[in-house]
Amino acid sequence: MPVASTAALQKKTEGFYAEVRAFAAREGVPVVDLRAGQRKDDVMREHLARFLAGGGTEGVVFIGRAQEKVSVWATTRRRDAEGKSYPWIVRESRVVTQWYFYCRDACAGPFFLKYCGYFPYNAKLCCNGNEYAKAMAARAGIGFTPLDNGFAAVDDAAAVQKICDSFDENVIWDLAAKWTGLLPCPYAAGDAAGGYRYEASVLQAEFSLTQVLDKPVTGRIFFEQVIRDNLDIGRPDKTGLIFGRRIPVVKTCRLSVRCRADLPMCLGRKARISGSRVVIR
Repeated sequence: MPVASTAALQKKTEGFYAEVRAFAAREGVPVVDLRAGQRKDDVMREHLARFLAGGGTEGVVFIGRAQEKVSVWATTRRRDAEGKSYPWIVRESRVVTQWYFYCRDACAGPFFLKYCGYFPYNAKLCCNGNEYAKAMAARAGIGFTPLDNGFAAVDDAAAVQKICDSFDENVIWDLAAKWTGLLPCPYAAGDAAGGYRYEASVLQAEFSLTQVLDKPVTGRIFFEQVIRDNLDIGRPDKTGLIFGRRIPVVKTCRLSVRCRADLPMCLGRKARISGSRVVIR
């Protein structure tokens, strides 16, 4: 190219799209257009159920295609002192195609790898440590009763604890290396040889303590302790109550809430009702 321009990457983008379509046709993987506001987890559960029912243990469950706004490098036009126009590369937010590869790994369980379809072709891997623990426990022959994000019961708690402790950065690095090598990639072999390759870094990590309440008194003890732990550094300015039905009225009112005898008591002076949520101040 005579000047620096992102137009040089058009063939690379088109080649990546063609590689994704060829991969889907060759492997018999469905391509699903993901709509705005659609819960991707629900789509994954539906396709994963069919994948497992068909005897699948590891592979690509489906490929999702979505239009999302991201920060990319784009070319605009500027003018020099003589009034002649020339291209200039800037950072802008644009709506571009995102490719979601929803997969199931024999050791890590369900996960997804997302590629941005536009330069610089950012990638994001999202995996779940609970799914890793379930998959590894099943491979080890340990009986368990699963929850969405944990275990309700296990036959060998010590062995499952060791499995949970083994989920570290090496598991994530190995998972990323394995599947970036198996799936279509925007960067070809020549690009990798020239130093253009992905390096994994932790962008976001979420940790949770799953509590399984076997009887109402256990729930009361748990919530009373949570309230006590969060009041020692100053009272919270908001407390949220979520109802099982939608409340269409939006207004401000005075509210005093007193829960049942078997639940903690919550008192408030003012409340703002919005949808199915009441925020107490």
